[in-house]
Amino acid sequence: MTPLGTSGRRVRAATAGIAVTALALSACGGSSDDDNGSGGGGGGGDALIVGTTDKITTIDPAGSYDNGSFAVMNQVYPFLLNTPLGSPDVEPDIAESAEFTSPTEYTVTLKPGLTFANGHELTSSDVKFSFDRQVAIADENGPSSLLANLDSVAAPDDTTVVFTLTNPDDQTFPQVLSSPVGPIVDEEVFSADELTPDDDIVEGNAFAGPYVITSYEINDLIAYDANPDYQGLLGAPKTDTINVRYYAESSNLKLDIEEGAVDVAYRSLSATDVEDLRGNDDVEVVDGPGGEIRYIVFNFNTQPYGATTAEADPAKALAVRQAMADLIDRQEIADQVYKGTYSPLYSYVADGLTGATDSLMPLYGDGQGGPDADKAAQVLEAAGVETPVQLSLQYSNDHYGPSSGDEYALIKDQLESSGLFTVDLQTTEWTQYSEQRTADTYPAYQLGWFPDYSDADNYLTPFFLTENFLSNHYDNQQVNDLILQQLATPDEAARTALIEQIQDLVAADLSTLPYLQGAQIAVVRTGVSGAGDTLDASFKFRYGALERA
Repeated sequence: MTPLGTSGRRVRAATAGIAVTALALSACGGSSDDDNGSGGGGGGGDALIVGTTDKITTIDPAGSYDNGSFAVMNQVYPFLLNTPLGSPDVEPDIAESAEFTSPTEYTVTLKPGLTFANGHELTSSDVKFSFDRQVAIADENGPSSLLANLDSVAAPDDTTVVFTLTNPDDQTFPQVLSSPVGPIVDEEVFSADELTPDDDIVEGNAFAGPYVITSYEINDLIAYDANPDYQGLLGAPKTDTINVRYYAESSNLKLDIEEGAVDVAYRSLSATDVEDLRGNDDVEVVDGPGGEIRYIVFNFNTQPYGATTAEADPAKALAVRQAMADLIDRQEIADQVYKGTYSPLYSYVADGLTGATDSLMPLYGDGQGGPDADKAAQVLEAAGVETPVQLSLQYSNDHYGPSSGDEYALIKDQLESSGLFTVDLQTTEWTQYSEQRTADTYPAYQLGWFPDYSDADNYLTPFFLTENFLSNHYDNQQVNDLILQQLATPDEAARTALIEQIQDLVAADLSTLPYLQGAQIAVVRTGVSGAGDTLDASFKFRYGALERA
């Protein structure tokens, strides 16, 4: 999910543990006819139990930029702009209006009388505070890079916020306000210049979204209750109480959704498990549009022949990346590991979004999407690279689903079977992985991307600006300038052409190697509805849409 600006600009980019018995409530009982229209108020129906293998880094919006953490934030924090169910297009959430009042000024007017669940007033001062602390903290695992174009924030009165932008006509800024950098936090609870511990946030009841957290044990159990004071776009949740159970093993999540111990399973079941569950009459597999991509990141300092290695050589380093791109068999990974729940990706922008190209396909492998070992050998020989290349390749064993081990075992086999690579494949748990990947620990490593918003820029700015979320030392000034140019280009056709040009340039550089694009999948027990409504192109899973029929 994001990156830093350039030329000196700031980066853009009740607390007791819940009883297990509370989460073991059976999925049976009556339903609710409560309206899901605008305004606060609870929903109804029995409590629902959601199961997930996603991990939370922190629920402080300044300190995390991952799907597991953002899943929590979407339930409990308000946004100035948000996406309604079924649409990727932003609309005012706790804002009454939002618009460009000059090419470099974006003015937001808040709804009157907003409060946090703890009773504190929610004013423009909290909004200014929320964005100022993102920039001040600039946590390396946070989303502050999304604010690369933000120059300053002003709060001239209690309900008015003026964002001054460095570059005019930023076509993505309204979407940025709905992204992981956009949650509005309580300045009376959160620290202005350092991350606030999760327990302090929960104890301070510093929430103003559709739900509040009533009990929190990170990556174990979380209990949510509907927030009667929420006045935002999403309206009252359809179910008053949501309990979320975190699983270390997806096999246990599959067993519990089969047996009815959980009502909804969302992220991540193995492809084999999903295939098996499609034949189970007690559950429904719900598919939604997918913007998730999988890719390998190359660290330009520590990869073979990288800038800080003893044998540093940019031409040889590029040849190594090119040879890997020649050898990866995307279709084999999609078919064997993911049973068609992922498809091959030859683009830096997810297929289906405006501006997406297949820039990688003609450059690498057989030119038609398949691998070509002979071509890889020629590339390495021409650059004077001795083979087999010794490559350290890292993946996370607990963040991208249970099939990551099979995925990277197959990638290792594809590289080694050519005789051109010897791969030292290692795995690390996400909490450690997310820290080490930005510390030049991994020469090449796995990442997945869950888009912040449905715009091609969100697959470019986070990765390819000179200072970027990947922290992989990639630097191409032409790419950097074109990214900034497309951000400020109102003409749709001209902007699309720039986006296509950027993809061609980064395909030649190969700072990352995209290879798969996945769908969104949830599994629900019979009688549970709403998952299809929230599995939309905004890529946000909203618990408030779920209810028992």
